Amino acid sequence: MKTTEEKGTMVLAGDIGGTKTSLALFAAESGLEAPLAEATFPSSDYPCLEVLVQEFLARTKTEVHVARFGVAGPVVEGRAKITNLPWIMDEAKISQTLGIASVHLLNDLFAMACAVPFLTDKDLHVLNTGRVVSGGTMAVVAPGTGLGEAYLTWDGKAYRPHPSEGGHTDFGPSNALEAGLLHDLLERFDHVSYERVCSGMGLVNIYAYLKECGYAEEPEWLAEEMASARDRTPVIIKAALDEGRPCTLCTTTIDMFLSILGAEAGNMALKVMASGGVYLGGGIPPRLLPALESGPFMAAFRRKGRMSQLMEDIPIYVILNPKAALMGAARHAMDESKTKRER
Repeated sequence: MKTTEEKGTMVLAGDIGGTKTSLALFAAESGLEAPLAEATFPSSDYPCLEVLVQEFLARTKTEVHVARFGVAGPVVEGRAKITNLPWIMDEAKISQTLGIASVHLLNDLFAMACAVPFLTDKDLHVLNTGRVVSGGTMAVVAPGTGLGEAYLTWDGKAYRPHPSEGGHTDFGPSNALEAGLLHDLLERFDHVSYERVCSGMGLVNIYAYLKECGYAEEPEWLAEEMASARDRTPVIIKAALDEGRPCTLCTTTIDMFLSILGAEAGNMALKVMASGGVYLGGGIPPRLLPALESGPFMAAFRRKGRMSQLMEDIPIYVILNPKAALMGAARHAMDESKTKRER
């Protein structure tokens, strides 16, 4: 871990998830190029966010003036709770406990969206060049543990991010196989959202459906790996991409997942008229780049009837930088700090 004693407005940024929490310190005047200190912690090892942050700040011995935390879930009136983590986070309580004057909780996709206008070529992989419209709305769709969505609009001077819980909208099948998946999941859940089929848990749900309906057999070696895995998502992805030992069940699972992701990314693009581009974030897309390039994603994205030609022109990018949400949280704090200094 790097440490610093530099003076100026010190920004603490956090990307808070059920599995891990990443924290970083930035000097507001220096930008995002290099954090002054950073560390990642296993979230479940701590009773609350405040204790985790106190440990981090004790190591860095730095006074923080502004803090922004991206959290995996909705933020309502300064309060948030993360799925799979018993933390109840409250801006006022965090501010008082840590002695930080300005604390804000941000939806993690809102935080990621804050970073999008500042991403460089090295942070992105182009899936569809399209035609970027200057000042056009941008959409962010991020399948990972869950399915996050957000968008950005141009206000005449800068892009402004907006949160969304669009990943929890009703899943709409686009073919008979997907209709069977929906029917199967409706027997287990009272509501089937896109997140149920287009995320880490979605990959596992699709795999189980294809196996149970007899679409493809599960090899014995794979059954053993799945039975012993704490997280089955990477097992499915690895088997699907293994050219030396092809697995029809896993490749079909990935193809179905990408078709659903393409359809939903296209839905988001149409709803916000994303002429500025669609950005695929989250942990899954970077691991599926070969399949995204050649698989059913683009076909499903473009398959919008009378709007198909419009979809051809929409640029699509995969966000490769795993710290985008952390950078976005810091960017949000820096922009506010700059605005206050200019007043």
